[in-house]
Amino acid sequence: MPWEPLSEEQLEIRELVRTLARERIAPRAAEIDASHAFPWDVVELFREHGLFGLFFDEQWGGTGTGTLVSLVAVEEVSKVCATSGLVLAVQELGSLALKLAGSDEQKERYLPRLASGEWLCAYALTEAGSGSDSAAMRTLARREGDDYVLDGSKRFITNAAVASLYTVFAKTDPAAGHSGISAFVVESDTPGFEVARLEPKMGIAGSTTGELLFESCRVPAENLLGDEGEGFRIAMRVLDRSRPGVAAQGLGIAQGATDYALEYARTRETMGKPIAEHELVAAKLADMETRCEAARGLLYRFGRMVDEGAPEAELTKASAMAKLACTDAAMWVTTEAVQILGGYGYIKEYPVERMMRDAKITQIYEGTNEIQRLVIAREMLQESRAFLLSGVA
Repeated sequence: MPWEPLSEEQLEIRELVRTLARERIAPRAAEIDASHAFPWDVVELFREHGLFGLFFDEQWGGTGTGTLVSLVAVEEVSKVCATSGLVLAVQELGSLALKLAGSDEQKERYLPRLASGEWLCAYALTEAGSGSDSAAMRTLARREGDDYVLDGSKRFITNAAVASLYTVFAKTDPAAGHSGISAFVVESDTPGFEVARLEPKMGIAGSTTGELLFESCRVPAENLLGDEGEGFRIAMRVLDRSRPGVAAQGLGIAQGATDYALEYARTRETMGKPIAEHELVAAKLADMETRCEAARGLLYRFGRMVDEGAPEAELTKASAMAKLACTDAAMWVTTEAVQILGGYGYIKEYPVERMMRDAKITQIYEGTNEIQRLVIAREMLQESRAFLLSGVA
């Protein structure tokens, strides 16, 4: 038996998710991609088997099984369908602000619905002119009596039009930069809120990505998360914990492509032997597997850090490294998988073409990998390593 970093309980959950992915989701993956239709049947499958609950504590109706196993679940589903893996990852992303900064009343009102999957959720930070530069956002929120009135727009929002609850960031003090940003939870039927459009995309075609509009959108003041001006800090705390969900998606794509390329290379013959026995193809497979395992080490390390209560300040660098390694691996590995399949890899009959298209977005959303490198370097510069050089001439 191979060595496993997971406990018996975690292995049981992984086996459940792996079986569902293989038997119920994999047969749907190509159709989801071709139709560009949101996979409500997969959502229902997740509801039926309690998979949304993996991201929530028991007091809110979740399993309370921790961060590591939730990342494993996203990884397993993404091996066969990146869109379906993203459905799980975004349930964590969209709910984290509530879990980290919500009041007891807010948590009691919303978290059980999210843990059961009755409601899907979304995270609305990005705008057309404000991606990595959050301080440039233009969406405003002004206090009027017992409400806040939101005006503005958000762009590239995953789960647009299918989410029932949105975490929305807006400026309550436009002159204060990052310190003027606040966070709100907005229900989808709030007057003045609408989804203006859905984007056609290169990959993750079954996931909705849309533009949100807020026009005199009245949100009860009780829907403010934390205090005014805490929105940027909340957003960064969320991203530190949610980026590994995208990392898990990327790792799943990479491992799925590796596994498929391996099976293809075992059966496809040239010059009288399987192409897996040709040295150049064998070297590609070896490098693909190694990239996956190295990335998995960083991802699982982050999961264990959260589960074991590591200081929050240590999560920033670990999160960024996991996201960088896993998603760069996804793009590199899927490109190699297409190469191994040759002409077959470039046609839609084979899944590595879809995997390659799906992989690209993982390097972009939830903080581009260029930003992850800046984050990692910034954290390194704050560390003291002089003791390592003691005695070195």
